[in-house]
Amino acid sequence: MAEQPATTDPTPASRLPLSLLLALAWLVPGLGHLLLGRRLRAAVFFVVIGIAFVVGLLLQGELILPTAGDPLSYLAAIASIGNGTLFFVAKYLGLGQGVVTAVSYEYGNTFLLTAGMMNLLLLLDIHDIVDGRKEW
Repeated sequence: MAEQPATTDPTPASRLPLSLLLALAWLVPGLGHLLLGRRLRAAVFFVVIGIAFVVGLLLQGELILPTAGDPLSYLAAIASIGNGTLFFVAKYLGLGQGVVTAVSYEYGNTFLLTAGMMNLLLLLDIHDIVDGRKEW
């Protein structure tokens, strides 16, 4: 009977509870990958999502919250809140109100919603890494 090689845990962060790792990854884009030892990926994701978010704000996009009677606004709110801390800081600072009359309003919304969805998709990537579906 051949003995299985001992697997070593690549980073101490992979011993964190998955729910805590995912929460931290949601709050700060790229943090989950950083905690798992994937520094380059973490930096790229942080920069890409951060730039998309800032561009969305500069284009007068709106950080959407749910509106009663508008079921699609709930989906947009999930994408907006998917930006994690970026969303909460922008709301606190009064940013992301959106200027509907601005020519760039829809483009801004697209950037903001895409940044949030990218951040949420990173949670699936982290889950796959922790579950061993992706190699280090």
